[in-house]
Amino acid sequence: MKNTKESQSTTVKSTAKKRQFTGVVESVSESKTIRVRVKTQKMHKKYRKQYTESTKYAVHDEKEQAIIGNTVVFEECRPLSKSKRWRLISVIS
Repeated sequence: MKNTKESQSTTVKSTAKKRQFTGVVESVSESKTIRVRVKTQKMHKKYRKQYTESTKYAVHDEKEQAIIGNTVVFEECRPLSKSKRWRLISVIS
């Protein structure tokens, strides 16, 4: 009796959904890079007051289609540079 091992090529697909954000383009000064500001509303745990918090993301714009003031949708991706970990999906307006 011989034990034969079948070599199965298993590809591991990521089942985790990539995070997506919507924000407003603030800067397009670099080549193929845009700065997008995302605003989120939060509530203070103790005082229950709502406040707005904003974060800027460096987003990769391959086709250089976004301009300042556009609303865009972007998702996370592999690191493209020191600060870019986001890729542009679509320009809404």
